[in-house]
Amino acid sequence: MNKEIFREYDIRGGVEKDLTDDVVKDIARAFGAYMAERGKKNASIGRDCRLSSDHYRDLVVEGMVESGLDVIDLGVVPSPLFYYSLFNLEVDGGIMITGSHNPADQNGFKVAYGKATIFGEEIQYIRKLIEEKRFVHGAGSVREYKTIVDDYYDFLRRNISLNKSFNVVIDAGNGTGGVVALPVMKEMGQNVTGLFCEMDGRFPNHHPDPTVEKNLVTLRKTVLDTKADVGIGYDGDADRIGVIDNEGNIIWGDYLMIIFARDVLRQHKGATFVSEVKCSKNLYEDVEKHGGFPIMWKAGHSLIKQKMKETGALLGGEMSGHIFFADKFFGYDDAIYASLRLLEIMGNGDRPLSEYLKDVPKMYSTPEIRIDCPDDVKFHVVKKLTEYYKSRYKVIDIDGVRVVLDDGWGLVRPSNTGPILVLRFEAVSQKALESIQKMVMDDLTGIMKEYI
Repeated sequence: MNKEIFREYDIRGGVEKDLTDDVVKDIARAFGAYMAERGKKNASIGRDCRLSSDHYRDLVVEGMVESGLDVIDLGVVPSPLFYYSLFNLEVDGGIMITGSHNPADQNGFKVAYGKATIFGEEIQYIRKLIEEKRFVHGAGSVREYKTIVDDYYDFLRRNISLNKSFNVVIDAGNGTGGVVALPVMKEMGQNVTGLFCEMDGRFPNHHPDPTVEKNLVTLRKTVLDTKADVGIGYDGDADRIGVIDNEGNIIWGDYLMIIFARDVLRQHKGATFVSEVKCSKNLYEDVEKHGGFPIMWKAGHSLIKQKMKETGALLGGEMSGHIFFADKFFGYDDAIYASLRLLEIMGNGDRPLSEYLKDVPKMYSTPEIRIDCPDDVKFHVVKKLTEYYKSRYKVIDIDGVRVVLDDGWGLVRPSNTGPILVLRFEAVSQKALESIQKMVMDDLTGIMKEYI
């Protein structure tokens, strides 16, 4: 068994290569043992539309049932509907089979205990249970639950109010989000054009990740060609959102957070908001300016959710398009719900979406930059770079090193999911951006030479 499949936030690997039948069944058995140790026996299971997910579902159910778990099978659903089951069905945890935004030849498992996905040491504990074959045996059961989408729709009808009809374009990337989002948006009076909303686990049109600009080309073109009010992209399991405004501009996750935070603060003065180290300084300053309390935290959906719970935050978000509403919602990342909240905000206003961020100061930034760096080296490199910058500049080191200068900032952090370093830069001008980027890249290259 390849230990590398046990990541910080989930279990993920190549179909058949890493995730063989024996490994997948052992993951389910280990989850059964994990639940048994805690005196729990009710679990839900969902799956995305990847070609391997049906087969993995059979193996996972088999492993869970023979471990004594009573399993509710939700069928093919977006990850947010699996999360919804944790809050609204009589279950104590579960497994979502999904490769999320990864290529079609990969798959994975999001493992939940209670109402949250486990991460870090708890995922490594699942690995340990497998390695030590500490499985349990029992006589569980499985039953299908075919109305989770209907339940979710009922919740949306009660909690979302769309006052105006907009021309909306949805690009679901052939993942699981379109078949759920399209009907409810139409029912709520929106004029919706669907792109790639048919589920197809080969993802034949483009990679299902709306945080990569090239995956938004068709969505952007359709918004401009049809003069739509907004374009919305989902990733493969619909927990990430990408947004295009009426002028064809991409609204990245951190700027989407500004729109959402301003709306939340109208009702909840002094509310707390959690976001991560890659996000624009405009987000943190805008939240403060509008009377909120921003917290910069570590990247990763599980870590953001945990920090929100600790601090009572009403909203969390990442640059990668994970948006977590605890305001009128359950605190997990749901791109379908986030898109409806955006339409609700637009319906309560009287201006196009492109006007919502006009008052935010202009900043120049890079996208996320990824540099290969071996797993056994990356943490040492970042530690040494942090120490170097601490002696010279203001540094934020909660997750890697974010070096703060008068005219911008640069970030280097070790990825939690692979042998890479993640970099991002932002500055008040293009010249300052290039200067900061060059400084950090030169310093980083010098340190990496010592280790590689």
